[in-house]
This record gives sequence, C-alpha cells and structure tokens, in this order.
Amino acid sequence: MGFFLKKTFFYILIAFLSCALVASQGVNRSQLMANVQNTKDCVTTFSSENNRVSTQFCKNISQTSIEPTSSSPFTPDQSLTEKERFLATITQKLSIIPVPNSFEYTLLRAYGSAFVNQIPTIKLPPKVLFTNDQETKQFQLTLTMGKVNNTSNCELQKSAADAFNQARAQVQIPLKSGYGASDCTRSFATNLRFWQKYANNNTLEKVRQGKETKILGTVAPPGASQHLWGLAIDLRVSNEAQIQALNQNGWYRTVEYDVLHWTYVGLPKERLTEFGFQNKIVEGINYWVTPL
Repeated sequence: MGFFLKKTFFYILIAFLSCALVASQGVNRSQLMANVQNTKDCVTTFSSENNRVSTQFCKNISQTSIEPTSSSPFTPDQSLTEKERFLATITQKLSIIPVPNSFEYTLLRAYGSAFVNQIPTIKLPPKVLFTNDQETKQFQLTLTMGKVNNTSNCELQKSAADAFNQARAQVQIPLKSGYGASDCTRSFATNLRFWQKYANNNTLEKVRQGKETKILGTVAPPGASQHLWGLAIDLRVSNEAQIQALNQNGWYRTVEYDVLHWTYVGLPKERLTEFGFQNKIVEGINYWVTPL
C-alpha cells in the first residue's frame, strides 16, 4: 500500500513540473513575440558619419519618440589646407579624382569649381571629361532643365536657371550673344565646334602634356566644358551691381582669363574660402579659382 502511494505521488509531481514548464515557456514565448512585434514597429536611422546608430523610432510604445535630425550639407575640416578642403569636398561628388599631372587633372584645375556645388537638385557629371557625343547626351538626358527668362532656347539645370533669373530680376544682365542657346547648355558638337574655332589637335596635345593651359581660359577641349553640364553661362557683365547680383545668387567667374564665363557654384561668397577657393585678380578681373 505504501509503495502504491509513493508511486502515485511521484506521477503527480512529474505532472506538476511538466505543467509549470509549459506555462513558463508560454510566458517566454509571449514575451519573445512582443519583442519581435516591437522590433517590427521600430525604425532605426543611421548617421552619415561612420554609419553609427543615431535614433530609434518605435510605434505603439508608450514613450516619447525622438525624430532623427536631417544631415547638414558637407563642410570640410577648416584645419586642412585649401587644396585638401577642396579635394575633400569634391570627393563627395566625384568618385574618382584624376591623378596629378594628368590631362584630366589639368581640366579639373580649370573647370572643377562646379563640383563644390551643394545644392541637392544639382546633378554633376561622374567625371571631368566626356569622350564623345553619345556619352554627353546620356548625361544631359538625366538633367532637370529650366529656361532662362527672355531668351531663345537658353537652358540650364533648373536650380541654376532659377538662380540666374533671380539675379536678372535685380539688375539687367545681358547674355554674350544677347539671347542665344550657345551661351548656355551646349551639345558635344557645339563644344567641339568652338574648340576647332580657337584651337587644333596640336594645341590639344600640348594641353595633354601640360605645356599649354592658357587656352583653357578661352575655350574648353571637346567634352570638358562646364556648358555640357548645364552649369555655365556666358555673359556681358560690365558693372559692380551685376557682379553683386550674380554672386548673391551663387554665380561666379571661376575660369581664369575667361571674362565672359560664369559658373553656378551655388554658395554665398563668404563661404567660398571654406571650400578651398582662392580669390585671384587677373588683368583687373576678380576670379574664384580652384586651389589645385
């Protein structure tokens, strides 16, 4: 009889422990599912610096959520040299920086000012030199263009056109030709035609070798013009009021010796040196040139 009672007690104990274990697993599973659901309801954002977590925002949780802050426009470290600041900036836009003393580096020195542009709606080319008409057209087809007011087919990237139209609303600023499309965004064929007007293959070879650079202030080699990017315009500027209006709207002379040529940099004048620009006066004309 005593043996039977002990055996019955043993089975009851086993059954009790089994029920307790199942109940415990049920609680743990409920907690796990709640945690999974909370994870699904959470959105984690990352800072642009070193990919570190900045904020986690969760729905349906009784806590005060913290909205992520928007990232600020890039500003280079001011302890760097002018050249280092400029290169640090354009590296954000240009995936491959040309090797010093190369033909592309010479072009970057002359025309690279546009790569500092911080306006989000501005699109920059993937490299400083287009090799042919097809490559140029493929890039230009991706641009959002806008018309310069009171002109005949003069177009720029929309943000650049808007900025120029604002400057013209402040003071009269005539285009080089008066109203023509060739003063604004150009095709590869037009760029080539201008090059052949002022230079030749012999001149191009000297530029490739670094023996001739002054020509770059007169005409850009085929495929290298800022006009291909929709970020340059040729103007007849003759007084300080015009210069101030253009500068206030992000337009500057950036190509040494090219008095007519203006580039849309999109920065206020007081910030140009932050990005490494050097102020240079050539034959009485003020230019903001790259520090390369």
